[in-house]
Amino acid sequence: MTYELKIALKTIRQEGFGSLFRKFLQYIGQLFRAVCFLGLRIPKGGSPEGVVDFSFKAAGGLICPGQIRSEYVRLATLVQERKPQVIVEIGTANGGTLVAWCALAQPEAVIVSIDLPGGIHGGGYAYWRSFIYQRFTRPGQSLHLLRADSHLAGTCEQLKAILPPQGVDFLFIDGDHTYEGVKADFEMYSPLVRPGGFVALHDICVHPPEMGCHVDKFWRELQQKYKTLEMIENPNQGGFGIGVVFLNPE
Repeated sequence: MTYELKIALKTIRQEGFGSLFRKFLQYIGQLFRAVCFLGLRIPKGGSPEGVVDFSFKAAGGLICPGQIRSEYVRLATLVQERKPQVIVEIGTANGGTLVAWCALAQPEAVIVSIDLPGGIHGGGYAYWRSFIYQRFTRPGQSLHLLRADSHLAGTCEQLKAILPPQGVDFLFIDGDHTYEGVKADFEMYSPLVRPGGFVALHDICVHPPEMGCHVDKFWRELQQKYKTLEMIENPNQGGFGIGVVFLNPE
């Protein structure tokens, strides 16, 4: 059963046929924007600001990231400065950050993005989007899209089979936002980061309780153990925020 059919059945059960029809119209709109996207020139190797702005505006928001611009620009700038050769992202969603990692990484970079179809914090994307995401790459880059549960040992083993011997330069965690989920992702994938590499976690600010986001709790624990850097526009913004962890210093 395809991802789209699963979502349709879930919508009917929980929201009814009227909601399904509205979402179908939205889906058609996305397909139209995807066709428009194919004609766009994707920034590859440009400035962090230019790549970030493209991600927000391209094809009517087709790949719009769930980020605060200033925070995203700071992280993108760090990525550009370090020019990672190997990037792993947990949480693909609309591809709004993946486009920046491809643009700012090394021309021969290996990039892997893991996403769970139907994940509780925005996971899942239609299969046709994978063709859009493959267009993000620069000549010589290798992009692998794993539609799987990042918490499964089999997913980690699948990733290890893709990675080059030197390990991961940059790990971006933006998947399961529960305390247990983000902790599991960090503990499973951060050992793959090479000496001198870094990890970034999204949504480290305190969120409203109903959102079920508790990355902030795990972030406070990491701050006690590692050298870290916060990228937060406003401490009282009620969400978002990026935290960077510098692992295994050379």
